[in-house]
Amino acid sequence: MSAPSHDASYAVRVADDLADREACFAVRKEVFVVEQGVPQEIEYDAYDAGAVHVLAVREDGTPLGTGRLLHGEAAAAKVDGDPSVGSLGRLAVHQAARGLGVGAALVRAIEEAARAQGLAAVDLHAQTHALGFYERLGYEAYGPEFPDAGIPHRAMRRAL
Repeated sequence: MSAPSHDASYAVRVADDLADREACFAVRKEVFVVEQGVPQEIEYDAYDAGAVHVLAVREDGTPLGTGRLLHGEAAAAKVDGDPSVGSLGRLAVHQAARGLGVGAALVRAIEEAARAQGLAAVDLHAQTHALGFYERLGYEAYGPEFPDAGIPHRAMRRAL
């Protein structure tokens, strides 16, 4: 990765406290609800409570991006019931922070969290425009294209 400019320095961490969780939800609202037009009532779901959330923040504390990992029962419906596979989702990077490597850093942090849960692979549902991004990170698409919130997606998986 090339060296970030002085204003592009950021850190990625697991969002353990309430303030971090709220920052994650704020980024998701900005990207999915405001920018992409996903209805707010389907953006937040019952899975948020038990998910591992990751947050990318600039040195000054500004939230730049987020993502979440579902595991166990929560992931089972999304990964054909395989308990060894986690589900990466809700990956969102603020428009102003795109191109800085934030998305890739978030994916790697989610993979670390998956390893910590003892998982063997991570699945995700990628918006079709993002397939190349995930392929560069080692994910392989499988199955047909399908709509989610009116946006075309494909399932992808990476073994850990």
